[in-house]
Amino acid sequence: MNPACLLALLFNPSLILRERGLEPDPWQRQLLLSDTRQMLLNCSRQSGKSTTVAALALHTALRRSGSLVLLLSPSLRQSQELFRKVIECYAAIGRPIDTRAFNQTCLPGREETIRSFSGVNLLVIDEAARVPDDLYRSVRPMLAVSAGRLICLSTPFGKRGFFHEAWEHGGDRWRRIRIPWQDCPRIRSEFIDMEKHSMGESWVRQEYECSFEALEGLVYPDFEAQCAVDSLPFSLSPCLPVSTLDQETRRSGDKETPGRKVGGIDFGFRLGRAGSRRRSLDYSRALSAGDDHSRTCGRFDDPGPACDLVC
Repeated sequence: MNPACLLALLFNPSLILRERGLEPDPWQRQLLLSDTRQMLLNCSRQSGKSTTVAALALHTALRRSGSLVLLLSPSLRQSQELFRKVIECYAAIGRPIDTRAFNQTCLPGREETIRSFSGVNLLVIDEAARVPDDLYRSVRPMLAVSAGRLICLSTPFGKRGFFHEAWEHGGDRWRRIRIPWQDCPRIRSEFIDMEKHSMGESWVRQEYECSFEALEGLVYPDFEAQCAVDSLPFSLSPCLPVSTLDQETRRSGDKETPGRKVGGIDFGFRLGRAGSRRRSLDYSRALSAGDDHSRTCGRFDDPGPACDLVC
């Protein structure tokens, strides 16, 4: 690459994608030209988010020799895959700088092994919705002195974790870019229709439409908002047979049962095909008195071939 082309690339990093034979989408140009310190990319699968951030990582190295760029993912293999895309971009523009000027490191998703880095110029967290919160908290201080940039990119993965919290409640400290499949001309509507038929509407909303869906298969997907209570609506009696417990405990005037009350929740995760039903899940209301006995009091009867994981 001649000096004039390299200079143009420094002012317009979207040219890196063109050198790779890719015509950047409007949102990709917007991202690559932005200098916002904190960005959240909530993107459809196969929208090109990783390739775009790889171009941004390369541009950071070109603009400032010796820049420290960290690529973090839930696993080392995923981080290495992102770095591979950086190398592909580097090769596409003709390798204009010595590779020794590259100071880019792939990190695994293990909080206890990555605390030694400092002076980070660009921190990229790929598949951020699946990165544990403690890992996220451990890497943020790496940007304190360098005033480096933080880019979190992901497809949603349920309504929990730092990515969801920052997207919904992070305020104006974050710049948010949302890219559903409709904004990616490479994804056809016919394919989305097949996905809906095969995987279901909720799956498509999460994987392709940037929606934070409740985890599929939970008995109480909105437990905190709808099911958590400060006190029991009726007293429970461990001495009654299971068949009569529900009727008896709803009668007014039941005496308070002595002993230590124990409450529990089970989370059923469906691992079968889309549309298949959960098998029966037992749930218990446990009251422990002197003998510490508990009993199962009810069942969600929904037979099906799927496998349940119960915590």
